[in-house]
Amino acid sequence: MTIGVRDHIRIARPTRDLAAAERFWVGGLGLDVLYRGEPGPARGGGEEYALLMAGPRGAGWHLELARDEERPVEPTPGEDDLLVIYLDGPVPEETVAKLEEHGGRRVPARNPYWDTWGVTVEDPDGYRLVLCTRGWAEDEGPSTAATAVPGGP
Repeated sequence: MTIGVRDHIRIARPTRDLAAAERFWVGGLGLDVLYRGEPGPARGGGEEYALLMAGPRGAGWHLELARDEERPVEPTPGEDDLLVIYLDGPVPEETVAKLEEHGGRRVPARNPYWDTWGVTVEDPDGYRLVLCTRGWAEDEGPSTAATAVPGGP
């Protein structure tokens, strides 16, 4: 098997509060709602859950945020559980403010690299989003053309 550039990635996470997660990821970050599943019998497994799939329409990835009221799974994010988005440019302060207005909390990164090259914001479940000023070049990794975040170490 070969995983290729046309293969889609789903990042699945449990959430304590699906509405709060949607406010952060859709209202705050601006991701599109790609699919919404209401509670009811799940396909094949008989479990009941609600879910939201959000991401940039047409991208090769999306988030699945799920809540099973019958058998809830408590989110257990760690300080290094990161979703990094490479912006290849400055992190707009208005975006950070909007994320905070929609339930996020700006936090210092565990790894100072991310404070130098971006901004870290926790979602309502404690998972961390890094908006990185660097770009990502295929076969090269992070670009060095970006500038550090003002106030970073």
